[in-house]
Amino acid sequence: MIDLQNVTIRSRSVGSLDNNVYVITAKDSGTQVLIDAADDLPAIRELLAEAATDTAAPAHVELIVTTHSHWDHVRALAAAVQETGARTAAGAEDVPDILVPTDVPLGHGDIRRFDGFELEAIKLRGHTPGSVALLYRDPAGPAHLFTGDSLFPGGLGNTQKDPERFASLYADVVERVFDYLPDDTVVHPGHGAGTTLGAERPHLQEWKERGW
Repeated sequence: MIDLQNVTIRSRSVGSLDNNVYVITAKDSGTQVLIDAADDLPAIRELLAEAATDTAAPAHVELIVTTHSHWDHVRALAAAVQETGARTAAGAEDVPDILVPTDVPLGHGDIRRFDGFELEAIKLRGHTPGSVALLYRDPAGPAHLFTGDSLFPGGLGNTQKDPERFASLYADVVERVFDYLPDDTVVHPGHGAGTTLGAERPHLQEWKERGW
């Protein structure tokens, strides 16, 4: 658990591909955003129950955001929506590929305001056409960026060796992430351990040259 000034961030690795599920909880209001209901509803239920202890208010999931449309990131989405009654959001271009209806199609730069915090959508096109990262700016410390499968420690997300897709993702990651945010920004990826932009920045040219 990451305890910040106004919110907490909790995560759980689920499923055979070790997908990361994240929940952001506003301490004062109990409002929660769930990021990537990837798999294993019982584990997600446990995660939400743990996060409910981070607030004195009644905890409630207001929005479930899917970072991109790949099957391993949506396996528990329908069940999570049914259980929580939350609205859903995803990058607009990925909406047709997500079987669960999307209530909020996200565009680049969209700000979603909740009771106690805000999230900014950053489109990172290439892994999928509508892949979206979510930025939380902590007023008392580094920003936190939830990158789905677009940015990991050591490189970008898979673009199936397609030069155009890689070029698109690389350009977006450089311009919309590394040129936009400081080195202390914490990266929370869709699988595996996190990192910071400062740890990854020296390798950008290496990634460009190798093409993945």
